[in-house]
Amino acid sequence: MEQLQLLPPEVWVSVFGYLSTEERHTVRTCCRYLKKLIDHPSLWRADTVVLSDLRRYTYGFWDTLRHRKLTRVAVRHLRRKEWRRLVKFLPSLTAVVFVDGGRLYKQKYLDNLSRFPELRDLGVRNATWDEPMLGRGLSEQLRERLTHLSVCNVRLTCTVEFIHTVAHLVNLRYLLFHQQGEGYGLDTVRPVPRGVFHELLLHLKKLKHLSWGMRGEPPEPLPDDYLSPPEHPGATRYGGPALTTLELVDYPETILPEDALRSMTSLRSLTVRYRYIKEGIECRLKSWLSPLQQLETLTIIGGNSLATYTTTIPSSVTRLTLRVAITLKDMDSIAPKVPALEHLDIEQNRSSGSLCRRIPMLFPQLRTLRIRFFRREPEKDLLSLHRLRHLVQLELLVERSFILRDYLNGHPWPSPCVRELINQLRELSENRITVITTMRQRNQLRECDCMWEGD
Repeated sequence: MEQLQLLPPEVWVSVFGYLSTEERHTVRTCCRYLKKLIDHPSLWRADTVVLSDLRRYTYGFWDTLRHRKLTRVAVRHLRRKEWRRLVKFLPSLTAVVFVDGGRLYKQKYLDNLSRFPELRDLGVRNATWDEPMLGRGLSEQLRERLTHLSVCNVRLTCTVEFIHTVAHLVNLRYLLFHQQGEGYGLDTVRPVPRGVFHELLLHLKKLKHLSWGMRGEPPEPLPDDYLSPPEHPGATRYGGPALTTLELVDYPETILPEDALRSMTSLRSLTVRYRYIKEGIECRLKSWLSPLQQLETLTIIGGNSLATYTTTIPSSVTRLTLRVAITLKDMDSIAPKVPALEHLDIEQNRSSGSLCRRIPMLFPQLRTLRIRFFRREPEKDLLSLHRLRHLVQLELLVERSFILRDYLNGHPWPSPCVRELINQLRELSENRITVITTMRQRNQLRECDCMWEGD
């Protein structure tokens, strides 16, 4: 104990800031002094605690959360008494995510949210409502308070009514809307009508981040100006918010026209998650990317061959994610377009060739690199990455199904061969590169993408 106190508490807190949540909990069990330091609010400011069946938590548990000044929680189905308990013990919550309800909900269920005066962020995932989700009384109370709203995999009674309600949350800066369906039909998702969507954008002048589900496919493509509401009827000037981030989820190539993003010149980040591609349909990305000369982050998941749009990737891009089939030829064509690229996320498959050997020559400014391996492990060419002089973090991902198959055969992840490669890479880079090994589900749901993100 005396030796621990030789360093000032603030130094210890700064050191603990580099630990993961699991590591912090381990340190916390050592002694009372470390327990007190670990519970310092600065170490838990960005954490979200998941709560369910609130009756099982002790007063000591709630005291710990209060001492840490936790303001973000994710809750499963709460009964009326559990809502009261949450308000009693954590009245200063600023963010609440309601997840995995698993039952039918009525309008009054979320009315308890009005009892949190500091609430700014609201998320709702995996639930079905047989009445409007946000009632008039609750929406009025949250009208100027709510800045982040995330609604994912939710079945609503009436989508248009919900969008009308959201349009009155005038201080929204972040909006995520990925609808599961409407009513009780099996396949009842339809795009939000143009007029209703324009009303939403015209009212939310402070909106910066928009993540929009495009699951519903109309008989005809949406109008050219679907994402570009005019200032007033008949005007040609864009009247919507100056978005900096746009994400299109479950996007089928046929739903939006070539000029869909012509007014989105303020975009700094664009993500397109394709649902499928039809034969003979021209790739829209080529024309979409042309006007986005301030774009810094580009994420493409699925979709057309890279060759159809690599020539129009803006040179301003510094962060690039490509979860598509990629070849050495593709990499050679991309590199001249993004000379200042610092962050790269790609997939390695059997047709990719020796990407690791080429990356240092093509992208010498990289600071972080993530490689997703399919049905294979990293090989010796991984050592070539030590030539990336600015690289500080390397993440290696392998399918969980591949790991489990090998684990049953006595080969854990990372395997001894991969661990040896990692050790050699660290030695070659003089421990400059931090290597992270991760496994993922082959069809893993984007759960983290359905939560809000801070500004």
